[in-house]
Amino acid sequence: MTTAPEHERTGTEPERFPMYGPEFTNTPDRVYDRMRAQGDLVPVELVPGVPATLVLGYDAALEILRDPDRFPRCSEVWEAEVGPECPVLPMLQARPNALFTNGAVHARFRSVIVDSLARVHPAALRGYAENAADSLIDAFAGDGKADLIAQYTRPIPLLVFRELFGCPEEIAERLEEGMTGLLEGVDDPVQSLVMLEQAARDLVALKRAKPGADVASWMLRHPAGLDETEVTNQVGLLLASGTEPENSLIANGIRLLLSDDRFGGDLSGGSLPVEDALDEILWTDPPISNYGPTFPRQDINFHGYRLPAHQPVIISYTAANTDPRRSGGCGGSSPHNDASRSSANRKGNRAHLAFAGGPHTCPAKNHARLIASVAIEKLLDRLPEVELAVAPEDLEWRPGAFHRGLTALPVTFPPAPGHP
Repeated sequence: MTTAPEHERTGTEPERFPMYGPEFTNTPDRVYDRMRAQGDLVPVELVPGVPATLVLGYDAALEILRDPDRFPRCSEVWEAEVGPECPVLPMLQARPNALFTNGAVHARFRSVIVDSLARVHPAALRGYAENAADSLIDAFAGDGKADLIAQYTRPIPLLVFRELFGCPEEIAERLEEGMTGLLEGVDDPVQSLVMLEQAARDLVALKRAKPGADVASWMLRHPAGLDETEVTNQVGLLLASGTEPENSLIANGIRLLLSDDRFGGDLSGGSLPVEDALDEILWTDPPISNYGPTFPRQDINFHGYRLPAHQPVIISYTAANTDPRRSGGCGGSSPHNDASRSSANRKGNRAHLAFAGGPHTCPAKNHARLIASVAIEKLLDRLPEVELAVAPEDLEWRPGAFHRGLTALPVTFPPAPGHP
Protein backbone atom coordinates (compact mmCIF):
# COMPACT_ATOMS: atom_id res chain seq x y z
CA MET A 1 0.00 0.00 0.00
CA THR A 2 1.28 3.49 -0.85
CA THR A 3 1.84 5.69 2.18
CA ALA A 4 1.41 9.42 1.91
CA PRO A 5 4.52 11.49 2.62
CA GLU A 6 4.97 12.81 6.15
CA HIS A 7 3.99 16.36 5.23
CA GLU A 8 0.59 15.10 4.01
CA ARG A 9 0.00 13.02 7.14
CA THR A 10 0.92 15.93 9.43
CA GLY A 11 -0.58 18.74 7.37
CA THR A 12 2.74 20.58 7.13
CA GLU A 13 4.20 22.08 3.99
CA PRO A 14 6.90 19.90 2.39
CA GLU A 15 10.49 21.04 2.29
CA ARG A 16 11.11 22.15 -1.25
CA PHE A 17 14.53 22.10 -2.84
CA PRO A 18 15.27 25.31 -4.78
CA MET A 19 16.35 24.82 -8.39
CA TYR A 20 17.97 28.24 -8.42
CA GLY A 21 20.75 30.00 -6.57
CA PRO A 22 24.55 29.61 -6.68
CA GLU A 23 24.73 26.04 -5.38
CA PHE A 24 22.26 24.61 -7.88
CA THR A 25 23.87 26.61 -10.70
CA ASN A 26 27.44 25.61 -9.92
CA THR A 27 27.24 22.18 -8.26
CA PRO A 28 23.84 20.64 -9.08
CA ASP A 29 25.17 17.12 -8.43
CA ARG A 30 25.45 17.95 -4.73
CA VAL A 31 21.83 19.11 -4.68
CA TYR A 32 20.69 15.96 -6.49
CA ASP A 33 22.56 13.83 -3.94
CA ARG A 34 20.66 15.51 -1.08
CA MET A 35 17.39 15.18 -2.97
CA ARG A 36 17.89 11.44 -3.40
CA ALA A 37 17.67 10.97 0.36
CA GLN A 38 13.96 11.83 -0.03
CA GLY A 39 13.25 9.17 -2.65
CA ASP A 40 12.64 8.95 -6.39
CA LEU A 41 10.54 12.11 -6.41
CA VAL A 42 11.05 15.32 -4.46
CA PRO A 43 9.18 18.62 -4.07
CA VAL A 44 11.08 21.51 -5.62
CA GLU A 45 10.74 25.17 -6.52
CA LEU A 46 11.55 25.92 -10.14
CA VAL A 47 11.85 29.60 -9.28
CA PRO A 48 10.80 31.27 -6.01
CA GLY A 49 7.13 30.60 -5.39
CA VAL A 50 6.60 28.11 -8.24
CA PRO A 51 6.38 24.54 -6.87
CA ALA A 52 6.78 21.34 -8.86
CA THR A 53 7.78 17.70 -8.39
CA LEU A 54 11.17 16.58 -9.70
CA VAL A 55 11.68 12.96 -10.77
CA LEU A 56 15.14 11.67 -9.83
CA GLY A 57 15.00 7.90 -10.28
CA TYR A 58 15.82 6.45 -13.70
CA ASP A 59 13.09 3.80 -13.62
CA ALA A 60 10.49 6.26 -12.36
CA ALA A 61 11.46 8.77 -15.05
CA LEU A 62 11.25 6.20 -17.81
CA GLU A 63 7.87 4.98 -16.53
CA ILE A 64 6.48 8.51 -16.72
CA LEU A 65 7.96 9.20 -20.14
CA ARG A 66 6.41 5.99 -21.50
CA ASP A 67 2.94 6.60 -20.03
CA PRO A 68 1.40 9.73 -21.56
CA ASP A 69 -2.09 8.56 -20.58
CA ARG A 70 -1.37 8.99 -16.88
CA PHE A 71 1.20 11.73 -17.41
CA PRO A 72 -0.03 13.92 -20.27
CA ARG A 73 1.38 17.18 -21.57
CA CYS A 74 -1.62 19.33 -20.55
CA SER A 75 -0.75 22.44 -18.60
CA GLU A 76 -3.89 24.52 -19.16
CA VAL A 77 -5.30 24.24 -15.60
CA TRP A 78 -1.90 25.02 -14.08
CA GLU A 79 -1.46 27.98 -16.43
CA ALA A 80 -4.73 29.49 -15.20
CA GLU A 81 -3.58 29.04 -11.60
CA VAL A 82 -0.17 30.65 -11.92
CA GLY A 83 -1.20 33.47 -14.25
CA PRO A 84 0.63 35.17 -17.11
CA GLU A 85 3.37 36.67 -14.93
CA CYS A 86 4.83 33.30 -13.87
CA PRO A 87 8.52 33.39 -14.89
CA VAL A 88 8.61 29.75 -16.06
CA LEU A 89 5.29 29.88 -17.89
CA PRO A 90 6.94 30.37 -21.32
CA MET A 91 8.91 27.13 -20.79
CA LEU A 92 5.93 25.05 -19.63
CA GLN A 93 2.78 26.41 -21.28
CA ALA A 94 0.86 24.35 -23.82
CA ARG A 95 1.43 24.96 -27.52
CA PRO A 96 0.25 23.18 -30.66
CA ASN A 97 3.53 21.36 -31.24
CA ALA A 98 4.89 17.85 -30.86
CA LEU A 99 6.34 18.57 -27.42
CA PHE A 100 3.16 19.72 -25.69
CA THR A 101 0.45 17.54 -27.24
CA ASN A 102 -0.77 13.99 -26.74
CA GLY A 103 -2.27 11.08 -28.65
CA ALA A 104 -3.32 11.48 -32.26
CA VAL A 105 -2.54 15.19 -32.34
CA HIS A 106 0.99 14.54 -31.13
CA ALA A 107 1.43 11.70 -33.64
CA ARG A 108 0.33 13.97 -36.50
CA PHE A 109 2.73 16.75 -35.53
CA ARG A 110 5.58 14.35 -34.91
CA SER A 111 5.13 12.64 -38.29
CA VAL A 112 5.74 15.95 -40.05
CA ILE A 113 8.95 16.52 -38.09
CA VAL A 114 10.26 12.97 -38.45
CA ASP A 115 9.50 12.72 -42.18
CA SER A 116 11.01 16.12 -42.96
CA LEU A 117 14.19 15.44 -40.97
CA ALA A 118 14.51 12.05 -42.70
CA ARG A 119 14.99 13.90 -45.99
CA VAL A 120 18.21 15.45 -44.65
CA HIS A 121 21.08 13.28 -45.89
CA PRO A 122 23.76 12.68 -43.21
CA ALA A 123 26.50 13.60 -45.70
CA ALA A 124 24.83 16.94 -46.39
CA LEU A 125 24.40 17.60 -42.66
CA ARG A 126 28.06 16.76 -42.05
CA GLY A 127 29.04 19.13 -44.85
CA TYR A 128 27.00 21.97 -43.35
CA ALA A 129 28.62 21.39 -39.95
CA GLU A 130 32.14 21.18 -41.38
CA ASN A 131 31.72 24.35 -43.41
CA ALA A 132 30.32 26.21 -40.41
CA ALA A 133 33.14 25.01 -38.17
CA ASP A 134 35.87 25.90 -40.65
CA SER A 135 34.51 29.38 -41.30
CA LEU A 136 34.30 30.15 -37.59
CA ILE A 137 37.76 28.76 -36.77
CA ASP A 138 39.24 30.76 -39.63
CA ALA A 139 38.02 33.93 -37.92
CA PHE A 140 39.99 33.38 -34.69
CA ALA A 141 42.70 30.81 -35.53
CA GLY A 142 45.38 33.49 -35.90
CA ASP A 143 44.58 35.13 -32.56
CA GLY A 144 45.93 32.41 -30.28
CA LYS A 145 42.91 32.74 -28.01
CA ALA A 146 39.12 32.64 -28.17
CA ASP A 147 35.92 32.41 -26.17
CA LEU A 148 34.56 29.28 -27.77
CA ILE A 149 31.00 29.94 -26.60
CA ALA A 150 30.69 33.31 -28.31
CA GLN A 151 32.95 32.57 -31.27
CA TYR A 152 32.31 28.90 -31.99
CA THR A 153 29.83 26.68 -30.16
CA ARG A 154 26.90 29.11 -30.17
CA PRO A 155 27.19 30.19 -33.84
CA ILE A 156 27.66 26.66 -35.24
CA PRO A 157 24.06 25.44 -34.68
CA LEU A 158 22.73 28.70 -36.10
CA LEU A 159 24.82 28.36 -39.24
CA VAL A 160 23.79 24.72 -39.71
CA PHE A 161 20.12 25.44 -39.15
CA ARG A 162 20.24 28.35 -41.57
CA GLU A 163 21.24 25.82 -44.22
CA LEU A 164 18.74 23.15 -43.13
CA PHE A 165 15.81 25.56 -42.99
CA GLY A 166 16.79 28.06 -45.65
CA CYS A 167 16.73 30.60 -42.83
CA PRO A 168 18.08 34.14 -43.25
CA GLU A 169 20.70 35.25 -40.74
CA GLU A 170 18.51 37.91 -39.15
CA ILE A 171 15.72 35.43 -38.36
CA ALA A 172 18.18 32.85 -37.03
CA GLU A 173 19.68 35.36 -34.63
CA ARG A 174 16.25 36.25 -33.22
CA LEU A 175 15.46 32.57 -32.75
CA GLU A 176 18.68 31.99 -30.82
CA GLU A 177 18.23 35.08 -28.67
CA GLY A 178 14.67 34.09 -27.82
CA MET A 179 15.65 30.55 -26.83
CA THR A 180 18.52 31.80 -24.65
CA GLY A 181 16.15 34.11 -22.80
CA LEU A 182 13.65 31.31 -22.22
CA LEU A 183 16.24 28.93 -20.77
CA GLU A 184 17.82 31.45 -18.42
CA GLY A 185 14.58 33.21 -17.47
CA VAL A 186 16.50 36.02 -15.79
CA ASP A 187 15.35 39.00 -17.85
CA ASP A 188 11.96 38.85 -19.57
CA PRO A 189 11.06 35.28 -20.57
CA VAL A 190 7.70 36.41 -21.94
CA GLN A 191 9.41 38.79 -24.33
CA SER A 192 11.86 36.02 -25.24
CA LEU A 193 8.92 33.79 -26.18
CA VAL A 194 7.36 36.57 -28.26
CA MET A 195 10.66 37.00 -30.09
CA LEU A 196 11.01 33.27 -30.70
CA GLU A 197 7.47 32.85 -32.00
CA GLN A 198 7.64 35.91 -34.26
CA ALA A 199 10.89 34.71 -35.80
CA ALA A 200 9.33 31.31 -36.53
CA ARG A 201 6.29 32.99 -38.11
CA ASP A 202 8.53 35.12 -40.28
CA LEU A 203 10.44 32.06 -41.48
CA VAL A 204 7.27 30.12 -42.32
CA ALA A 205 5.83 33.11 -44.19
CA LEU A 206 9.05 33.35 -46.18
CA LYS A 207 8.99 29.62 -47.05
CA ARG A 208 5.32 29.81 -48.01
CA ALA A 209 6.13 32.59 -50.45
CA LYS A 210 9.43 31.14 -51.67
CA PRO A 211 9.63 27.38 -50.94
CA GLY A 212 12.90 25.55 -51.40
CA ALA A 213 14.64 22.24 -50.74
CA ASP A 214 14.73 22.75 -46.98
CA VAL A 215 13.12 21.38 -43.83
CA ALA A 216 10.68 24.27 -43.38
CA SER A 217 9.41 23.97 -46.96
CA TRP A 218 9.05 20.17 -46.63
CA MET A 219 6.99 20.63 -43.48
CA LEU A 220 4.69 23.05 -45.28
CA ARG A 221 4.17 20.55 -48.11
CA HIS A 222 3.76 17.46 -45.88
CA PRO A 223 0.65 15.32 -46.55
CA ALA A 224 -0.51 15.80 -42.95
CA GLY A 225 -1.63 19.24 -44.09
CA LEU A 226 -0.65 21.36 -41.11
CA ASP A 227 -2.03 24.88 -41.14
CA GLU A 228 0.14 27.98 -40.86
CA THR A 229 0.01 28.11 -37.05
CA GLU A 230 0.80 24.42 -36.70
CA VAL A 231 3.76 24.56 -39.07
CA THR A 232 5.07 27.66 -37.31
CA ASN A 233 4.96 25.86 -33.98
CA GLN A 234 6.80 22.79 -35.29
CA VAL A 235 9.45 24.96 -36.94
CA GLY A 236 9.83 27.01 -33.76
CA LEU A 237 10.18 23.86 -31.68
CA LEU A 238 12.92 22.44 -33.91
CA LEU A 239 14.87 25.66 -34.18
CA ALA A 240 14.64 26.44 -30.47
CA SER A 241 15.55 22.96 -29.25
CA GLY A 242 18.30 22.57 -31.83
CA THR A 243 20.28 25.77 -31.27
CA GLU A 244 20.94 26.72 -27.65
CA PRO A 245 20.94 23.12 -26.30
CA GLU A 246 23.26 22.13 -29.17
CA ASN A 247 25.59 24.96 -28.21
CA SER A 248 25.82 23.55 -24.68
CA LEU A 249 26.31 19.99 -25.90
CA ILE A 250 29.29 21.04 -28.03
CA ALA A 251 30.75 23.32 -25.35
CA ASN A 252 30.36 20.80 -22.55
CA GLY A 253 31.99 18.13 -24.70
CA ILE A 254 34.97 20.39 -25.42
CA ARG A 255 35.24 21.31 -21.73
CA LEU A 256 35.34 17.66 -20.76
CA LEU A 257 37.97 16.76 -23.34
CA LEU A 258 40.21 19.64 -22.26
CA SER A 259 39.83 19.21 -18.51
CA ASP A 260 39.46 15.50 -17.74
CA ASP A 261 42.51 13.22 -17.73
CA ARG A 262 40.36 10.27 -18.81
CA PHE A 263 40.12 11.90 -22.23
CA GLY A 264 43.72 13.11 -22.41
CA GLY A 265 46.43 12.15 -24.83
CA ASP A 266 46.64 13.05 -28.48
CA LEU A 267 43.15 14.36 -29.28
CA SER A 268 43.99 15.61 -32.75
CA GLY A 269 41.62 14.08 -35.27
CA GLY A 270 40.59 11.35 -32.86
CA SER A 271 36.92 10.45 -33.21
CA LEU A 272 36.98 7.87 -30.43
CA PRO A 273 37.75 10.35 -27.59
CA VAL A 274 35.11 12.70 -28.99
CA GLU A 275 32.43 10.02 -29.09
CA ASP A 276 33.40 8.90 -25.58
CA ALA A 277 33.17 12.48 -24.34
CA LEU A 278 29.72 12.93 -25.87
CA ASP A 279 28.54 9.71 -24.22
CA GLU A 280 29.85 11.00 -20.90
CA ILE A 281 28.20 14.41 -21.28
CA LEU A 282 24.85 12.96 -22.33
CA TRP A 283 24.89 10.72 -19.26
CA THR A 284 26.19 13.14 -16.62
CA ASP A 285 25.76 16.73 -17.86
CA PRO A 286 23.14 16.83 -20.63
CA PRO A 287 22.46 20.32 -22.01
CA ILE A 288 18.80 20.09 -21.01
CA SER A 289 19.11 18.82 -17.46
CA ASN A 290 15.50 19.02 -16.22
CA TYR A 291 12.42 19.14 -18.44
CA GLY A 292 9.78 16.85 -20.01
CA PRO A 293 6.94 18.57 -18.12
CA THR A 294 3.77 16.56 -17.48
CA PHE A 295 0.59 17.47 -15.61
CA PRO A 296 -1.47 14.58 -14.18
CA ARG A 297 -5.20 15.14 -14.61
CA GLN A 298 -5.93 13.68 -11.17
CA ASP A 299 -4.04 12.95 -7.95
CA ILE A 300 -1.72 9.98 -8.44
CA ASN A 301 0.16 7.84 -5.92
CA PHE A 302 3.44 7.09 -7.63
CA HIS A 303 6.61 5.52 -6.18
CA GLY A 304 5.57 6.43 -2.65
CA TYR A 305 4.80 10.02 -3.49
CA ARG A 306 1.43 11.67 -4.05
CA LEU A 307 1.41 13.78 -7.20
CA PRO A 308 -1.27 16.50 -7.06
CA ALA A 309 -3.50 16.97 -10.09
CA HIS A 310 -2.59 19.63 -12.64
CA GLN A 311 0.77 20.42 -11.04
CA PRO A 312 4.04 20.15 -13.02
CA VAL A 313 6.05 16.96 -12.83
CA ILE A 314 9.55 17.59 -14.21
CA ILE A 315 11.96 14.85 -15.28
CA SER A 316 15.54 15.35 -14.11
CA TYR A 317 17.40 13.80 -17.01
CA THR A 318 20.69 14.42 -15.21
CA ALA A 319 19.66 12.89 -11.89
CA ALA A 320 17.93 9.94 -13.57
CA ASN A 321 20.97 9.24 -15.74
CA THR A 322 23.24 9.29 -12.70
CA ASP A 323 20.90 7.28 -10.48
CA PRO A 324 23.39 5.28 -8.33
CA ARG A 325 21.03 2.28 -8.29
CA ARG A 326 21.35 1.76 -12.01
CA SER A 327 22.96 -1.61 -12.78
CA GLY A 328 26.33 -1.79 -14.48
CA GLY A 329 27.71 1.30 -12.76
CA CYS A 330 26.26 3.74 -15.31
CA GLY A 331 24.99 6.04 -12.60
CA GLY A 332 26.75 8.47 -10.38
CA SER A 333 27.89 11.99 -11.08
CA SER A 334 28.90 12.41 -7.45
CA PRO A 335 32.62 12.64 -6.76
CA HIS A 336 32.17 9.73 -4.35
CA ASN A 337 31.68 7.37 -7.30
CA ASP A 338 34.39 5.59 -9.24
CA ALA A 339 34.54 7.94 -12.20
CA SER A 340 36.77 5.76 -14.35
CA ARG A 341 34.59 2.69 -13.95
CA SER A 342 31.41 4.66 -14.62
CA SER A 343 32.91 6.29 -17.70
CA ALA A 344 33.94 2.93 -19.11
CA ASN A 345 30.41 1.64 -18.74
CA ARG A 346 28.98 4.69 -20.51
CA LYS A 347 31.08 4.31 -23.66
CA GLY A 348 28.72 3.51 -26.50
CA ASN A 349 25.81 3.19 -24.07
CA ARG A 350 22.87 5.21 -25.44
CA ALA A 351 20.29 4.25 -22.81
CA HIS A 352 20.52 7.70 -21.22
CA LEU A 353 17.53 10.05 -21.08
CA ALA A 354 19.33 13.13 -22.39
CA PHE A 355 16.97 13.10 -25.40
CA ALA A 356 13.96 12.14 -23.22
CA GLY A 357 12.15 8.85 -23.91
CA GLY A 358 8.88 7.23 -24.89
CA PRO A 359 6.68 8.88 -27.54
CA HIS A 360 8.34 12.26 -26.93
CA THR A 361 11.90 11.09 -27.59
CA CYS A 362 13.74 13.83 -29.47
CA PRO A 363 13.30 13.12 -33.20
CA ALA A 364 16.53 14.98 -34.04
CA LYS A 365 18.87 13.21 -31.61
CA ASN A 366 21.01 11.67 -34.36
CA HIS A 367 21.28 15.02 -36.12
CA ALA A 368 22.28 16.72 -32.85
CA ARG A 369 24.96 14.18 -32.11
CA LEU A 370 26.41 14.36 -35.63
CA ILE A 371 26.66 18.17 -35.51
CA ALA A 372 28.34 18.04 -32.08
CA SER A 373 30.81 15.35 -33.17
CA VAL A 374 31.82 17.26 -36.28
CA ALA A 375 32.20 20.54 -34.38
CA ILE A 376 34.44 19.05 -31.70
CA GLU A 377 36.53 16.95 -34.11
CA LYS A 378 37.07 19.91 -36.42
CA LEU A 379 38.25 22.14 -33.57
CA LEU A 380 40.72 19.54 -32.27
CA ASP A 381 41.98 18.83 -35.78
CA ARG A 382 42.53 22.49 -36.65
CA LEU A 383 43.86 23.53 -33.21
CA PRO A 384 45.38 20.36 -31.71
CA GLU A 385 47.19 22.23 -28.91
CA VAL A 386 44.12 24.08 -27.65
CA GLU A 387 43.94 24.42 -23.85
CA LEU A 388 41.60 25.98 -21.33
CA ALA A 389 42.67 29.50 -20.43
CA VAL A 390 41.38 29.13 -16.86
CA ALA A 391 41.18 26.30 -14.37
CA PRO A 392 38.12 24.07 -14.98
CA GLU A 393 36.69 24.98 -11.57
CA ASP A 394 36.79 28.68 -12.52
CA LEU A 395 34.44 28.26 -15.47
CA GLU A 396 31.08 29.88 -14.80
CA TRP A 397 27.70 28.23 -15.34
CA ARG A 398 24.55 29.96 -16.49
CA PRO A 399 21.62 30.02 -14.05
CA GLY A 400 18.34 28.25 -14.77
CA ALA A 401 16.36 25.22 -13.62
CA PHE A 402 16.18 23.55 -17.02
CA HIS A 403 19.60 23.67 -18.67
CA ARG A 404 23.32 23.15 -18.07
CA GLY A 405 25.44 25.62 -19.99
CA LEU A 406 28.58 27.70 -19.57
CA THR A 407 28.69 31.48 -19.79
CA ALA A 408 32.07 31.37 -21.55
CA LEU A 409 34.74 28.86 -22.56
CA PRO A 410 38.06 30.74 -22.85
CA VAL A 411 40.90 28.85 -24.52
CA THR A 412 44.43 29.49 -25.77
CA PHE A 413 46.42 27.82 -28.56
CA PRO A 414 49.39 28.51 -30.82
CA PRO A 415 48.18 30.83 -33.61
CA ALA A 416 47.35 28.87 -36.73
CA PRO A 417 46.69 29.94 -40.31
CA GLY A 418 43.17 30.02 -41.63
CA HIS A 419 42.10 28.00 -44.64
CA PRO A 420 42.86 29.52 -48.02
